[in-house]
Amino acid sequence: MLISSLLLIILYISHRYIVAWIIFYNNQDERFGSSIWRWSYDYQVIGERDVSDLDDKPFVRKRRVRNRTVSIMYCNFFLGFFVFMSFLSNLLILILK
Repeated sequence: MLISSLLLIILYISHRYIVAWIIFYNNQDERFGSSIWRWSYDYQVIGERDVSDLDDKPFVRKRRVRNRTVSIMYCNFFLGFFVFMSFLSNLLILILK
């Protein structure tokens, strides 16, 4: 239980760090928007033309780095969920004994 609580603290700190990076990337260009939970699209969306590598190369590079950071955030978030479930089950075992 001690290890899972330490892991939860470490995952929380890393989650806050990753979110700070996403907010930093969102502030770089207004086309990113303010959401930290969604990816910017690299695929065709009906009715909207996507910015390609030929149109705006620096923006596309920043978008790919931001999307990679969002993917790392999701991975960290779900890993934290599994560690939290482990912590909770150990806590319930400790309470019920």
